[in-house]
Amino acid sequence: MRFLKRIRAWNYRQLPRVHRSPRPTRPDKARMLGYKRAPGYVVYRVRIRRGGRRRPNVGAIVYGKPANQGINQLKNRKSLQSIAEERVGRLCQNLRVLNSYWAAEDGANKWYEVILVDPRHPRIQQDPKINWICRARHKRREARGLTSIGRKHRGLRLKGHNAKKARPSVGANWKRRQRLQLWRYR
Repeated sequence: MRFLKRIRAWNYRQLPRVHRSPRPTRPDKARMLGYKRAPGYVVYRVRIRRGGRRRPNVGAIVYGKPANQGINQLKNRKSLQSIAEERVGRLCQNLRVLNSYWAAEDGANKWYEVILVDPRHPRIQQDPKINWICRARHKRREARGLTSIGRKHRGLRLKGHNAKKARPSVGANWKRRQRLQLWRYR
């Protein structure tokens, strides 16, 4: 399996950064996440650079306070998988991102496969299990953290007292705490 992974990574390195895959690399995982081998479903593979987020400064010169001088040891808030979904979503604006999963990696890159659905396809519109994605509220869902990995980085995998400030969203929670609520009769 290690040899196969090496060959696969070499093959993916020769391809463009974002490209359509003829079929999923991991069909079992893809089916678990909602993929069907039917018209209207598409799989895209995307390459992401591994590691932390490097500050994009020319000559590594940061004008500001000494606390903000760092270039290399910055961490991204979103996971690489979430970024991969967003990149594919920007490229295929007529499709909706359903889900994604890890496909391969080497020392410098990670590859994710993103499952997309065509909301205009009659097969999708007639299938009661997937036609929820045709509604307008699911446009660019990957950019708003509504996919599985997006919900994870928003902290919505937690329940109870761990997630008091995460639901329904961090912004909504902040807004609620800023409002002054008074009883009518007091």
